[in-house]
Amino acid sequence: MTINPGGTSTGRLAASPSARLERLPRITGPHRVWLVILSVMYMCDLADIYGLSYAAPAMRKTWELSTTQVGALTSCTFLGMAIGAVVGGRLSDRFGRRRTMIIAALIFSLSSILSGLAPGFWVFAVLRFLTGAGLQAALGVVLVYVAEMFPKASRGRFLSVVVGMGSLGIPLIAVASRAIVPAGPETWRWIFVLGGIGLIPALLGLFLLPESVRWDESNGNAARAGRFVTRLEQQIIARTGAPLPDPGPAAVAAKQAATQLFTARYRRRTLVSCAAMALLILGFYGFNNWVPTLLVDRGFTMADALTVGTILSLAPVAGALAAVPITDRWERRWICMVLCLLAAAAMIVFAFTHNYAALVISGFVAAFVLLTNTVVLYAYLPEIFPTPLRGAGSGLANGAGRVAGIASGFVIAAIAGSFGFGGAFTATALFTALTGLVLGFFGENTHNRNLDEIGAPESSEVAKEPA
Repeated sequence: MTINPGGTSTGRLAASPSARLERLPRITGPHRVWLVILSVMYMCDLADIYGLSYAAPAMRKTWELSTTQVGALTSCTFLGMAIGAVVGGRLSDRFGRRRTMIIAALIFSLSSILSGLAPGFWVFAVLRFLTGAGLQAALGVVLVYVAEMFPKASRGRFLSVVVGMGSLGIPLIAVASRAIVPAGPETWRWIFVLGGIGLIPALLGLFLLPESVRWDESNGNAARAGRFVTRLEQQIIARTGAPLPDPGPAAVAAKQAATQLFTARYRRRTLVSCAAMALLILGFYGFNNWVPTLLVDRGFTMADALTVGTILSLAPVAGALAAVPITDRWERRWICMVLCLLAAAAMIVFAFTHNYAALVISGFVAAFVLLTNTVVLYAYLPEIFPTPLRGAGSGLANGAGRVAGIASGFVIAAIAGSFGFGGAFTATALFTALTGLVLGFFGENTHNRNLDEIGAPESSEVAKEPA
């Protein structure tokens, strides 16, 4: 029997490259290479984001910063991330996922290195803005890239792997901070120099990351996309010796203006995703970024606060990997709702306990579940938009989250100043619970659905047979 990689053993005409990619029963060698590069890129991103929170107590002494100024630095980072998310998402729709991702990684890596050399508060703030812009542009496109380049049945699982492996950046930067920051009055600067490691995956991506098949297909490069998918199919056939499953139906992905995100078809998805991301960031970074600083204000020594931060930094890695068996198993929006409510409950315990063991355990549980939820939400976000708007839609939602992040620095600082440690983390619990409720009651069903089916306009006809 002759096996046709582009279609099936029945000899029908080849389906679209994206439909053929969606139905692959397993990943290939190139997929594994992409996973490593994307995971290292994500690792560098998270290490840089968390580095500021670990360096902040020492920076306050070096530059005599107030709590409000520390919050302002966090907000500068988020302002850059907000702009980077929206601009990077749209640029990835226009110029390609690969190119945007690599350039963004170069920007955040170089800006991070320069942050370590900053002479004072204002220069550092500008560099944090540039770092944030590059970070979020890269992170947002990584999520889109995984959604578009991995099969339907496993894209959530492998996004969990990318985020899980990338989350190793959190304990690594925490351990580095624990060793470096207390060593001298300005040794905290090396924390940001370490952010330059992001240059490595950016350079590797130049040679080893292909352009997204879906982006190629929707931008007139279907022949190149088809040849690439054929190579993947041939690898699987050679390994298994079995015919591939039939490709599913596919819709034509015509170019669309970004304003289509606010039409009747996509308006609800856009608003729900923006609201969910804004609430998620208020809860997520409001909790994680303020733990070391507020523990010092509560009476902990800097070393003890960093020790607690280091312990809590191990939770995201386990939390992200915990998403692997559940992300593709049930409907993502319901998983998010349950996880958000669990994380909120743990934050309440963290906010009011006076027992050291309970503080560490509840903080660990909150950080663990927050990352599990974030992985599931990141898998969900790019699924709900069509290919021509996937970067713009995901970028807009991420941008809304980062705008909330700008406010979070001031909001948490103000709440902590007025209501103390307990009030600050009660607020993060409320934001987290609302994230889950918004998704659970107003989100879109995406479980085990083809990206074309989820994103196609209602007026379009999705082919019953492969084209």
